[in-house]
Amino acid sequence: RLFVKYWTMRSFLVAFVLLVSPAVALNIVIAGGTGEIGRALSTDLGPKGHTVTVLARNAFLAATPSRVSEDFGWLGERFMSQNPHVTLRDWDGGDLLDIVGKDWMGWQDDALKGADAVVNLVGGYTEQRTMATERIVRESLRLNPMAMQITMSPVDGDIGMKLKRDRVATCEKMVEANCLNFACLRAEMYDIKGACKQIIDVIDSLEN
Repeated sequence: RLFVKYWTMRSFLVAFVLLVSPAVALNIVIAGGTGEIGRALSTDLGPKGHTVTVLARNAFLAATPSRVSEDFGWLGERFMSQNPHVTLRDWDGGDLLDIVGKDWMGWQDDALKGADAVVNLVGGYTEQRTMATERIVRESLRLNPMAMQITMSPVDGDIGMKLKRDRVATCEKMVEANCLNFACLRAEMYDIKGACKQIIDVIDSLEN
């Protein structure tokens, strides 16, 4: 009976320690993080203690009080002040700079080296999507091959054109064929909450 009581108390203490122990803080990099999913995901990761680096084509414009141009992603000054765990970083993924091989931003060295997970939310169905995916995969393999690569795309039924579906599938195959750790996820186009939950479930698994 004493033995049973001992193990019961021990189990209680173990459970208590696990409950009050802080979660493992991870470094998360999000490409295409100025969209709706990226904004919601970045916000949800804060209470978990994670740090988030959002890759943007123009980090300065992404943090201005009001949106300056529709050509560049935007989070806003208020969002950044409310989410101190989020930082912005200029990158050139999917742009002409990548085509000609002139990388002067150096985003890989400070963003990718310490990343535990890289989330690809680059939207659109143009060639830029393919180029951005290739850029992320190539630089991650060079600097941090063990990082978890996560892609999120709409389900085929929400995409429509076969050309667009094929482009999304090509990006997923690129990740699956080259990355050591990956999760290629799909969600309904306007299911922001569901998409974030899928991504966070993968990130949570990295803490175990």
